[in-house]
Amino acid sequence: MEHLDLHHIFQLGLILVMIAAGITAVAKKFKQPYPIALVIVGAFIGLVNIPVLKPLKQFITEGEVFNFVIITLFLPALLGEAALKLPINHLVENKKPIILLAFGGTFLSFIVVGFSSMWLLSFSIPAAFVFAAVMSATDPVSVLSIFKSVGVEKRLSTVIEGESLFNDGLAVVLFNISAFSLLAYADLGLEGAGYGLLEFIKVIALGLMVGGVLGFGISRLTRYFDDYPLEIIFSIILFYGAFLLAEAIGASGVIAVVVGALVLGNYGTKIGMSPATKLNISNFWDVAALLANSLVFLMVGLEITRINVADKWGMIFLALLIVLIARSAAVYISLLFVPKIPAAWKHTLNWGGLKGSLSIALVLSLPRDFSGREEILVMAFSIVLFSLIVQGLSIKPLIKWLGVTKKETGNEEYERLIAKGHEYETAINEIQKMKKKLFITGAVTKEVIKKYETSLETLRVEVEQLFNEYPELKTKQQSILKKYSLYAQYDAINQLVKDDIISNDVAEREHDLITNELVELEDEE
Repeated sequence: MEHLDLHHIFQLGLILVMIAAGITAVAKKFKQPYPIALVIVGAFIGLVNIPVLKPLKQFITEGEVFNFVIITLFLPALLGEAALKLPINHLVENKKPIILLAFGGTFLSFIVVGFSSMWLLSFSIPAAFVFAAVMSATDPVSVLSIFKSVGVEKRLSTVIEGESLFNDGLAVVLFNISAFSLLAYADLGLEGAGYGLLEFIKVIALGLMVGGVLGFGISRLTRYFDDYPLEIIFSIILFYGAFLLAEAIGASGVIAVVVGALVLGNYGTKIGMSPATKLNISNFWDVAALLANSLVFLMVGLEITRINVADKWGMIFLALLIVLIARSAAVYISLLFVPKIPAAWKHTLNWGGLKGSLSIALVLSLPRDFSGREEILVMAFSIVLFSLIVQGLSIKPLIKWLGVTKKETGNEEYERLIAKGHEYETAINEIQKMKKKLFITGAVTKEVIKKYETSLETLRVEVEQLFNEYPELKTKQQSILKKYSLYAQYDAINQLVKDDIISNDVAEREHDLITNELVELEDEE
């Protein structure tokens, strides 16, 4: 019986993966943010009665299943993947806005939402601050995918990603204190506040220690192996081991994963990983993160349809207003101390502070007898839905309107010259083709072709002048050429192996050399 149950669970999981992959593929094909598409389709599947998918909906919307999948299964992978690829020097360069937003901004949002919920929504003290903690967590996946598609300044992406990595850990700690210890501390008055502060510091500090020690240990271990499948396994052990160990000793699992991944990505890759290993680990976690995100957002859409919002519209609107005001206060007040952040960036950070799967998973982890649980569920689910769909769909137009996309000097002019060059070459090819078809003599076509060839020569001179004026543009084009030439070399080696011209050992060595060159090229970029 148990075997059949596990088999059935695997079938449901595979169906979920297939649906998520299909929606993600379509969204990426049309260059739309896939997390938002997944939430919308998930909500549609949840609302519409589709008999074939009924067992899947029942399985996914079990609170315990959703909570386990999001927090224990996917959260370490998503946090680890993001922190692994985040250069420590980018964090250091932007440490002031990241620290102010992740710690000052999150705590300020927590206070504003907590007290406002007590006064305006008539929540009890624990319920108000649990809701505040849940609404303090941000999910940048949708925003970062949009940032990438429109070409936003790298520094802005680093700030919003850095804030989210540390803010998630802080939000989970505040949630646990609010849900399970706040009343006891409140009864003790000022002394209780001191205990609460000590608990907060202990949880964060232990998380930092666990992540740091495990990250350092795994980094040193990679020095003894040059075997990327094994080193990928080491990274899996690090992310999940750090999370589970930290949670077991009462520390922050989120902070432990982030710190461990940062150490491995910035220290381990330098002392113990070949370029080929770095590329393969990066590719592995790219796939894992895409799969996890696709499933997470589809599950969020399915889960959201369980709430009953009847007669609660006024309360939902008020809660949404509180959360939006709290986010604005958190961003604008925190960044008062960073004068170099442009106003347009502040507006983007404010509206881009989306809520996501962590908020829902935290609410679902509340004990069923927790006072105010159902009200918090309704508020949190409604705000997450608004955040992902309304804010998620409007962030791209906002970015373009605010003008925060990076402007590469000379790029537009270069694109114009490329377009003209292709026009002229296509015209010449078409004339040559028609000349054969219609048996037109060279005397007729010579003058027309000569005109286009002269224009092409003029274009080449203009391109050279543009490259002299903007050397970074020339470097970028050379980098693209090198990359495609290396891809072609890699494919050529594969073909030689297929034709039995070279052995697998030789092919593997050549592949490693080409991969190393590709990694070096990416590092230069």
